[in-house]
Amino acid sequence: MTPILEISGLSKNFGGLKALQNISFRINPDEIIGLIGPNGAGKTTLFNCVAGVEKPSLGKVTFTKDGQATSIGGRKPETVTLLGIARTFQNIRLFDNLTVLDNVKIGRHCRYKSSIFGAVTRSRSQQAEEKAIAETAEEFLAFVGLKGRGGEIASSMPYGDQRRLEIARALATEPRLLMLDEPAAGMNPMESRELMDLIERIRKKGVAILLIEHDMKVVMGVCDRVVVINHGEWLTEGKPKDVQNDPKVIEAYLGSGAANAA
Repeated sequence: MTPILEISGLSKNFGGLKALQNISFRINPDEIIGLIGPNGAGKTTLFNCVAGVEKPSLGKVTFTKDGQATSIGGRKPETVTLLGIARTFQNIRLFDNLTVLDNVKIGRHCRYKSSIFGAVTRSRSQQAEEKAIAETAEEFLAFVGLKGRGGEIASSMPYGDQRRLEIARALATEPRLLMLDEPAAGMNPMESRELMDLIERIRKKGVAILLIEHDMKVVMGVCDRVVVINHGEWLTEGKPKDVQNDPKVIEAYLGSGAANAA
């Protein structure tokens, strides 16, 4: 099977700091991969390298869509989004003063086809497209469990709903790969269970998922495989239960001697 994303020898340096060192793994279509590791392991830096926020120092990131492989290391974020990769953030990034619907419409606008002239003159095609964007945005809100709440101001929503709104905005870009950066952070147990259900439903839509998450119940519940990094280096990879019981992983999280104590 051809992977949708292949990371080969990825390294990222910030001056003398080696944030990532020779990281390699694959994500297959429709697969949910967990990316875990202690705080400061380099997980978000890896996301940034894939999404175009950071340029890799070494290595290759290859994204395959419809049989076409594209090297995306160093590409601009808007180019990566158009290719079919979307992401959410560890710290929620919404347009707080806009409505819930407008937040999702902004995500949808990357698929916008009307010309600047059409937007200025409010041509029939432009108006039709705006209507279609709004209707599609409503569909994504319903999909994540926010049906009928498009008129609310984003900043007024509870924290868990803001997380789901950010996912809806990402889905509006029509990704083939969705990268979620700690989506369960700050959620209560019921919200986490609903998130797990949502992630499974996203997979069923044909979207592969790369998930950074510290909530191990979420990781164990939805991931097909887990990749562990520590101090910017690949540590291990495997099925969730195998990784959870790996002495190297226990030591990375709890310190030297923890694996023997367990």
